[in-house]
Amino acid sequence: MSKLRTLAIIPAYNEALNIEKTVQDIMENAPDIDYVIVNDGSKDNTLEVLKKNHFNYIDGFCNLGLFGAVQTGFKLALDEGYDVAVQFDGDGQHSAKYINDLVQEIERGNDIVIGSRFVSEDKPITARMLGSRLISWAIKVMTGKTIKDPTSGFRAYNRACIKDYATDMNNPPEPDTLVYMLKKKRKIEEVQVQMSEREFGESYLNLTNTIKYMSRMLISIFLIQPFRKR
Repeated sequence: MSKLRTLAIIPAYNEALNIEKTVQDIMENAPDIDYVIVNDGSKDNTLEVLKKNHFNYIDGFCNLGLFGAVQTGFKLALDEGYDVAVQFDGDGQHSAKYINDLVQEIERGNDIVIGSRFVSEDKPITARMLGSRLISWAIKVMTGKTIKDPTSGFRAYNRACIKDYATDMNNPPEPDTLVYMLKKKRKIEEVQVQMSEREFGESYLNLTNTIKYMSRMLISIFLIQPFRKR
């Protein structure tokens, strides 16, 4: 059991069919940590599910997007003095059994720990993974650091990084800002994890959105993040 006080931040948008299983996973596999669900203006009955189960949640009356939801959780973690914040998807793709592995790497002195699918396993050749490879290459070019799974949303952050993300509107927890963090001399480590396919609902990353996302990330990595004031 970690001595670090840890908060799992679970952004949830239209996750009524997934959120119960997600919380159950945390309670069973990481019972020593706290969690908060940030209901990001869901249009389905996510809020009713949260209320029915008496889950710990913050209800956002409008859809702020992933960054707005996660930053809400970071602000809570900062205000409540947590040592570690873990970004954990509400769609059931992440497994809570790896949370302690990420937190242990924070204890070893790392600032950000990424739950990576590709530390010891090869990255498949798919359109989406080709985009991930491209982002990895761009980060390597700009920082010299190899990050094998930069698009993973399963991450742990120490106190310094909680403050970075909670207080800066220009610092979403996306792959491009890893460049900024590395320029700030933050130490980033990856831990091998397994991820599942979502059971219910659809990811917003269809082909068109994936292309837009990758383009935005690459522009930011090369033209914005290296020049931000640190």
